[in-house]
Amino acid sequence: MSSKQTILGRVTQLAKANINALIDQAEDPQKMLDQLIRDYSNNIAEAEEAVAATIGNLRLMEQDHEEDVDAAKEWGGKALAASRKADELRSGGQTAEADRFDNLAKVALGRQLQSEKEARTAEPTIAAQTEVVGKLRTGLDQMKEKLGELKARRDELVARAKSAQAQNRMMDAVKSIDVLDPTSELSRFEDKVRREEAKALGKQELAASSLDAQFEQLDALGDSAEIEARLAALKG
Repeated sequence: MSSKQTILGRVTQLAKANINALIDQAEDPQKMLDQLIRDYSNNIAEAEEAVAATIGNLRLMEQDHEEDVDAAKEWGGKALAASRKADELRSGGQTAEADRFDNLAKVALGRQLQSEKEARTAEPTIAAQTEVVGKLRTGLDQMKEKLGELKARRDELVARAKSAQAQNRMMDAVKSIDVLDPTSELSRFEDKVRREEAKALGKQELAASSLDAQFEQLDALGDSAEIEARLAALKG
């Protein structure tokens, strides 16, 4: 398997990874997501280097192809110039010199033909490599989208976990101060207040009873004095 096929396979496999399935299977989703983010980030960095190298090789092939095309044009121009010079010399009766320039034209045409062959030979490879580079770039884009999805899911999960923990703490706090629980501190304090209130009422009733008795005794003393006075009047 070629290097470029290996790179393409890795990028494609990573880009198609089912993130939701990985999260569902994880015992600790947050840790799983954090690890996936680290792995994905590292894989993206490695893939970017590999893709950059592949693109660099493609650009070198394109440069070589362009040089072959330019060389073919240049050799064609030289062949034409040599052929025209040969015709000019031949028309002037300089046959031997004309033949020499014709031979130069043939050499130039041979070089032109060779450059054209090399350019044509490289074109299918360049086309295939261009297609591979396009797929690699698409795979990288998908990987970066997955990385963004991972980070978003991680942030959502962390926020939900914190919210759930806060709710549980609140419910535990509410339960610990349940005023309907007779064993709670508030209920015991309420009982103590009620006992103090009852004691105060008892003291008030006791004080009221003592005062009434004193007034009753005063009334009794008054009656006795009246009786004595009347008895004295009778005797007098």
